[in-house]
Amino acid sequence: MLIIYALLIVMIVIWSFSFVLVDIALEFVPPMSIALNRFLIASMVFIFVDLYFFINRKKQVDKYNKNKKKENLRYTRKEWIYLIIASFCGISLFYIAQYSAIELIGPSLPALFVCLLSPVVITILALIFFKEKLTKVKILGFAIATVGGFLLVSGGDLQIFIPTSPNFLGYLYALITPILWAIYSIVTKRIIINKSNLKTLKYTAYFGTIELFILVILNNELLIFIQNFFNIYVFLTGIYLGIGCYIIGYFIWQKSQNELKSSKGASFLYVQPFLTLLFSMLLNRTETILLWNMVGGVIVLFAVLVINYEKNY
Repeated sequence: MLIIYALLIVMIVIWSFSFVLVDIALEFVPPMSIALNRFLIASMVFIFVDLYFFINRKKQVDKYNKNKKKENLRYTRKEWIYLIIASFCGISLFYIAQYSAIELIGPSLPALFVCLLSPVVITILALIFFKEKLTKVKILGFAIATVGGFLLVSGGDLQIFIPTSPNFLGYLYALITPILWAIYSIVTKRIIINKSNLKTLKYTAYFGTIELFILVILNNELLIFIQNFFNIYVFLTGIYLGIGCYIIGYFIWQKSQNELKSSKGASFLYVQPFLTLLFSMLLNRTETILLWNMVGGVIVLFAVLVINYEKNY
C-alpha cells in the first residue's frame, strides 16, 4: 500500500509541472497541436515497445504465458466502446479544453479546477456506478464542496459567468475538464478490472491520437503542427507530456484506481494545483488567479478531506 502512495506523489509532481510547461509551449503552437504532439509521441513509444516484444516474442513467450495469470486478453464489444469513450473524455476533448484554458487564463486556475473539483465529481460518479456508500459525513462534504466550488470557480466575481466577460471562455474550458476527467476515470476503472493497465493506456492513446489528428486537420492546424513538431521547446514538452505525464503518470493513476477506492485515489489530486502555482511563480508565468479562488480551493480541499474521512476503530 505504501508503494502506491509513493507512486501517487511522483505522479502529482510530474503532472504539476506539466501545466507550466504547456503554458510555455503555447507561445509557439496552439493547444490542439500540443495535445497531438503529446499523444503522437506516446503512441510511437507504445509502437516501439510492441515491435521490441514482437521481435523477441520467442524469448518472451514462456515467461509471458507463465505470468499472464487469468487475464482475458480480448476486449469485449462493450470494453471497446469504453475505450473510445475514455479516449474522447480523457484525451482529445480533455486536453483541448485544458490547454485552451491554460492559454486563456494561465496554468494555475485550470490546475485548481481539475484537481480539486475532479475528486468530488469522481466520488459522485462512484456512488452511482460502483455503489460506494453515501454517508452523512460525505453529504456534509458535498455541501462544503458546493460552497468552495462556487468561490473557486467565480473568485468572488459573478461577472465571470457572463458570456461577454473577458475570461469567460477560459473559465468555461477549465470547468469542463474535471467533468471529462471524472468520466475518464470511472470508465477506465471498469476496463482495467480484468484487463492490462498498460494495454488500456496504449489503445486509449491510439484512439486519442487519431481523434486529435482529425481535429487538427479540421481546424486547419496541420501545417503549424508539422512546422513546429521538432521545435526544441515543443518537442521536449511533447516528450515530457507523452512519456512522463501519460505513460508513467496515467499508469500510476489507473493502478491507484484499481487498488484503492475511487474517492481515496482521487484525493491525491488536491496537492497538484498548489505545486503548479509554486512552479508558475518560480518561472514568472502570467496568472489570473485571485485570493477568493485560493480560498475556494482551500474550502474544496477541506471538503475532499471530509468526503474521504473514515473512522478508525
